[in-house]
Formats: sequence, C-alpha cells, structure tokens
Amino acid sequence: MTPDRLRAALRGVPDPQWLDAALRRVATEPAAIPRYFAAAARRCGRGPVPDPPGWTVDEAARALLLTALPTGHAGVAETLYREGDAAERRAVLRALPLLPIGAECVPLLHDAIRTNDTRLVAAALGPYARHLEQPAWRQAVLKCVFTGVPLGVVDSLTDRADGELAQMLAGYAAERHAAGRSMPADAADLLDRLTIPTTEA
Repeated sequence: MTPDRLRAALRGVPDPQWLDAALRRVATEPAAIPRYFAAAARRCGRGPVPDPPGWTVDEAARALLLTALPTGHAGVAETLYREGDAAERRAVLRALPLLPIGAECVPLLHDAIRTNDTRLVAAALGPYARHLEQPAWRQAVLKCVFTGVPLGVVDSLTDRADGELAQMLAGYAAERHAAGRSMPADAADLLDRLTIPTTEA
C-alpha cells in the first residue's frame, strides 16, 4: 500500500478540493490535523473504495492526512487514536504501515486487540503487525478465531504461523469438539496446513 494508491482511490470523492486543501494545510500546519481528520467522513464519504479492497473512503482520506504530516507522525497518530471514535481509530491503524514510525505505535495494536470491536482487531492485524512480538501475534490470531474475524485479514499469516500457533488452535479445536461444535473453516484449514503428519499413508 502506498499514499499514491490511496490518492488514486479517492479521485471520485464528492469534494476533492476539500481533500486537496486539507492535505496542503496539514503539511504546513500539523496542528490543524484533528479538525480535518474528524471531518473527513462527512466531506469525503464513508463508502468502500474498490482498490485497495477492504478500505473505506474516510479511512483512505484519514490515512493520507497522516502521511501529509512533515514530522511527529507517531505522536499525532497516538493522539488521534486515543481521542477518536471507532472509525477514526480504524483509520489510524490502517495508516500505520505508511508512516515513518518504526515500532513506536505498537501499543496501539495491543489496545485494539484487547477490545471487543472486531473491526479494530482486524485493522490491527494488517502489515504493521509485523512489529508485534510472536506471542502477542499468536494471541491476536487466536482472538480472530474466537470472535469470528476472517483469518484472511491477517497479514503474513502463512509466513508467521508456527508450531505453537498450531498447538493453540488444536487445543481450541478440542474444546469445540467436546462442546459439539466445529472450528471456523478458515481456522480448521490453517490447523490442517500447520499439522505435519507423523506417518506416511
């Protein structure tokens, strides 16, 4: 994902002049970003964008506003997340991989994963989740299984899934089986792929 791709996705917003002016203003006056960030949904819309899939117009606009900042990206992202509503928090989480912040905003991922908002959990497991330590990442994946978040939203799932995650999934599968319930199909498929047969047929 790149800012240019997001900008292309927003060519058809209802008020492109507002977005252009907002981006210019934030680039020269960073303190103005909270006002524009809050107004983005009303001025740009809330519907889905066709590319990149899974993004909404307001998320893309808000992510661009964050990328327009000249400095202080991590601090501003944290403030907007802590003070924002659920939609604004999702936008911050989606923007994190685009910002020059290293691992500074990992605490925001931990906060999102602790919530009961499945859309926040899903947003937290995008590309920026590469900064999560493996134990926390495994717990987040398991939470997706518990709460019905499709595992397709987990970035780099195939690369990061390991034997310990397989054990955790197997334990959950056993609990579900004992209760007469099945695993979600995507979790069962992941467990199958992680389980290495001990004998050849």
